Amino acid sequence: MISEGTAFTFAVIFGIITVLLVRSRDVKAWEAVCVGLFGLYLGQTPVAFTVHDLVMWLINGFAHH
Repeated sequence: MISEGTAFTFAVIFGIITVLLVRSRDVKAWEAVCVGLFGLYLGQTPVAFTVHDLVMWLINGFAHH
């Protein structure tokens, strides 16, 4: 479950990344994923719960190695 604080934090992080990417005018595939994640967290669509779980799984996986 996404808490309000977590969703806000991720929306801010992905929002900053999105602004920087748009300013650079050169968007690669991984950058497009960041823009998409920003949209999902910002919109709080039902898919955001699945995406959030995936992001947390990836972060936890990288943190343990």
